Amino acid sequence: MDMKSQEAAVYREIQKNTEMAMKAIDTISGKVNDDDLALQISRQSLKYSELYNEACRRLMTANEERYRSNVLSDAMLKTGIHYNTMLNTSTAHLAEMLIKGSNNGILEMEKVLKHNEKAGERPAALAQQLIDFEERNIQCLKEYL
Repeated sequence: MDMKSQEAAVYREIQKNTEMAMKAIDTISGKVNDDDLALQISRQSLKYSELYNEACRRLMTANEERYRSNVLSDAMLKTGIHYNTMLNTSTAHLAEMLIKGSNNGILEMEKVLKHNEKAGERPAALAQQLIDFEERNIQCLKEYL
């Protein structure tokens, strides 16, 4: 794989990652009863959308294909959240679900960086920004456990 395709792979993963996070927050936010947590996750969603837009912008500038989510994965994400909150919508449980999502996001980003070592500085820096953001989210969310 050449550098350009590795670069695109990293941007697509950032796009996929942040899109899933925004959809998860969107699905969970209706179940949140704690005002502080609600504010916290709406702020997170804003930052995810900034990172998402940046990754999209760089893919479009390079005339690269953007990540496209599919209906099935979207439905599975939402169904999974609804199923996991059917009997428990406590603040601690919702925070735990979001922490698991962030942990997953970090793992996926670390993997894509490892497999695309020639991606270059800019995509690696944006990916690192997302990883750092996820780590801060986890620290903030731990307060609600």
